[in-house]
Amino acid sequence: MTIAEWCIFASVMLYLLTIAPIKWLGFRQFDNANPRDPAFYDDPVRARALGAHLNGIETFPFFAVAVLLAEFRSAPQNLINELAVLFLIVRIAYVFTYLGDRPTLRSILWSIGLAINVGIFFLPMIRGWLPV
Repeated sequence: MTIAEWCIFASVMLYLLTIAPIKWLGFRQFDNANPRDPAFYDDPVRARALGAHLNGIETFPFFAVAVLLAEFRSAPQNLINELAVLFLIVRIAYVFTYLGDRPTLRSILWSIGLAINVGIFFLPMIRGWLPV
């Protein structure tokens, strides 16, 4: 497996690990029989963790498709790997800014992550202009 493919797996783990500790720390108040109870997320930190988790789910499909498309269409693998690692680093920083209630920085990081995804997606189209 390539580094970029491991980053796809890490992206899934990131959005799961964004919410799991919040549920674990609030286990006395968390009702597993009613896991989507909005009252559990009344706490601001829990609400932000849920927001980061949901955003991770939303961004995952484009990232996974972009990486796999770039690999299937023979874009330079080292560049795919580097951009995938960069995307993962940006997503980790995004989660911390979401949990830390830094909305402006969070939005900037979201935009950078989107730009990285777009770059990965279009790598096959521009590979002729890339250095070998």
